[in-house]
Amino acid sequence: MNSKLQQHSATARRAIESRDWRTVGACASEILRCDRNSAEGHFLAGLVEQARQRSRGAEAAFCRALELDSSRHDAAIELAGHYARSSRHAEAVELLQRYEPYLAGSPRYLNQAGQAYTIMGLHERAWPLYVKANELQPGVPALQANLAACDVYLGRIEEARVTYRALLERAPTHQRNHYELSQLQRASDATHVEQMQDVLEKTRLPPEKNIFLYYAIGKELEDLEQWDEAFRYYEMAGSAVTSVSPYDVAEDLAVIDKVIEVCNAEWLAAGAAAPQSASGGKAPIFVVGLPRTGSTLVDRILASHSQVESIGETFSLQAVLHRVSGVVTTDSMNAAIIEAASRQDSGRIASGYLERVAFRLGEKPMFIEKLPENVLYLGFIARAWPEARIVHVRRNPMDTCFALYKQSFFRYAYTLENLGRYYCAYDRLTRHWREVLGERVIEIEYESLVADQEGQTRRLLDLLGLPFESACLEFEKNESVVATASSVQVREKIHARSLGRWKHFEKHLRPLREMLDGAGIGIE
Repeated sequence: MNSKLQQHSATARRAIESRDWRTVGACASEILRCDRNSAEGHFLAGLVEQARQRSRGAEAAFCRALELDSSRHDAAIELAGHYARSSRHAEAVELLQRYEPYLAGSPRYLNQAGQAYTIMGLHERAWPLYVKANELQPGVPALQANLAACDVYLGRIEEARVTYRALLERAPTHQRNHYELSQLQRASDATHVEQMQDVLEKTRLPPEKNIFLYYAIGKELEDLEQWDEAFRYYEMAGSAVTSVSPYDVAEDLAVIDKVIEVCNAEWLAAGAAAPQSASGGKAPIFVVGLPRTGSTLVDRILASHSQVESIGETFSLQAVLHRVSGVVTTDSMNAAIIEAASRQDSGRIASGYLERVAFRLGEKPMFIEKLPENVLYLGFIARAWPEARIVHVRRNPMDTCFALYKQSFFRYAYTLENLGRYYCAYDRLTRHWREVLGERVIEIEYESLVADQEGQTRRLLDLLGLPFESACLEFEKNESVVATASSVQVREKIHARSLGRWKHFEKHLRPLREMLDGAGIGIE
């Protein structure tokens, strides 16, 4: 690269630090005007395309940079991140594995490689990269926070606590770090609550900027059994989200209604895939149910068995249904996708799914896909995998709804009205699957599992055709990754602390209960 092009490159690099993408783009254009085969020019152009959310342009530019100079680890890791975000996981993993040896001196790209692995749920691969990035550039909050989050997924809870506390000492108003710390421990006194309330008082931000703090304060007040105050903060959090995030629950209800309409007994019988071609020689177990019902607990119990491994929550089935449907939309799922996907060959759905998850499969004969939302797609699962096992985890409706309401993840649960309507639709869907799939679906009640852990575990293993193993009763000793909202709880022995918890908030939840009662949904 001649001195003039080097100057443009240096200017672009400085502009990248300040996120001045106009300058970066101008420098890239000038470099490419002088040399169309400049790997640096194409790399910089890729960064600009990525910043402008033009994924196709970014992919093309990074690919071209690598074609011109295969030693460009920066282009490789940027491209791997793009593949990870686009659910092209096998391609992302191949790139990451090939270029990891060249990242030893780059904290930035060690961190980005870790983030790509994190997106794909491969936290055990991300962790050493985060560690190395922090060793090379200690004291950088973003690098520390990524390592702490990975520590949580890997069960290194105390290490994560130490990191979050250190981060908060340096930046006491950082709301996300307060939230993450609140999830790692049961509050024993009001110290952290008062610190977070002090942040609200000092910063005086609008409600939509305080969402994480509202949830964190609510959680710790609940720990302290200050029920009314806890609910007030949960309510404030939900209201703050809905004020800035337009959502119409009717869209989600339309998906459920369409599933019930098209995934009927006749459709199921008409297009079953051949068992061996569908499974690829491995027997899948799909663990489903609404979130917060105990699906992670069941996943950990089963994954503690010598013949079973868990691939976590991949969203691969939903992505394949979207792809084979041919529907062009930015929605991850809608009624049109369901309608179109229901007309596609089941073998194509099965093979597409297995291609997407193959890189995560080990040597064990059975694997678990634990994604609660797959309860929507049980018809597609049953038709594509005649030999698949399906485990549906259920929990007291009010406990389920309250557990959803006090989390920040579920768009249908920010208001009691939307939550009630969604749960009623889910209940209709559950009754539909019982009628259509019958004994193909194994139902596990969370309350029964808590009350009789060994008996219910033996029953579940027997129904899955697995011999009993005592390790399944000691799931908390399983050191594998847990990347769900239950990542802390399932490191403990089974307990009954969450049973009937909604009753402490009964007066606040009365409108929700009335909706469920009106739909004939039984509540104990």
